[in-house]
Amino acid sequence: MTTETQHPYQLLCIGNPLLDMQTSDGSLLDKYNLKPNDAIRASLEQMGIYEDISNAPDIQFVAGGAAQNTARGAAYILPPKHVVYVGCVGDDDLADKLREANAREGVESAYLVKKGEQTGACGVITTGHNRSLVTTLRAAHMFEKSHLSSTDVAACIKGANYFYITGFFLSHGVESALELCETASGDGKVIAMNLSAPFIPQHFKVQLETILPYADFVLGNESEAESWGSAAGLPDPKDHAAVARAISLLPKSNLARPRVVIITRGADSTVV
Repeated sequence: MTTETQHPYQLLCIGNPLLDMQTSDGSLLDKYNLKPNDAIRASLEQMGIYEDISNAPDIQFVAGGAAQNTARGAAYILPPKHVVYVGCVGDDDLADKLREANAREGVESAYLVKKGEQTGACGVITTGHNRSLVTTLRAAHMFEKSHLSSTDVAACIKGANYFYITGFFLSHGVESALELCETASGDGKVIAMNLSAPFIPQHFKVQLETILPYADFVLGNESEAESWGSAAGLPDPKDHAAVARAISLLPKSNLARPRVVIITRGADSTVV
């Protein structure tokens, strides 16, 4: 990438970059023992699905991964050259397709490239109103903290005023997230974090507790909120307002800005 020093990117998102490979070939569900509406990590027996999808006549490639999806959504709303995405990819054609997909939607790619590794992918099989997701992280979980100090990424961090981090990234990149948060929070910049999935508060509680003090905005859905409430030992994890209040009152690095917690609940009212 080439850093736009005169027009710095205002929003920097960091996470696990995946190339979504989409098809409507329902025969793959039976072939790989998949449910029509599900989201799983691919087993060894299911790794062949990515080659099968790549050969599907209706294949579509879309930049994916939770933080990258957020970056794409923000780029749709914001003016050009406002959003940059940081993550780790392999040195393969999937990474090239990710760059192309991001460029089409106005997102600048600031990838760490791992030589000899494959880019993370998500097989997406749509049948009617159902969608089955099969993910393999590959290089996405190999991010290195040193990438934050590279010339282009350091310039992006310095220029950005808003940062977005997913809970998924904390499963392997908490040291990188902490360095980014300490820098951004120390400069009084805004940090938003998404809980991402119920298993994050349950299985990566320590990592989450490391980053939450820096978060100005915390987002999640009802299942993720209940998971956090249970992990935190709240008396009623299903009391979403109480969970949001508890998260908002956690220790905070930047005391000049109160923490805002947003819990979406499908068709029900959102808790703020």
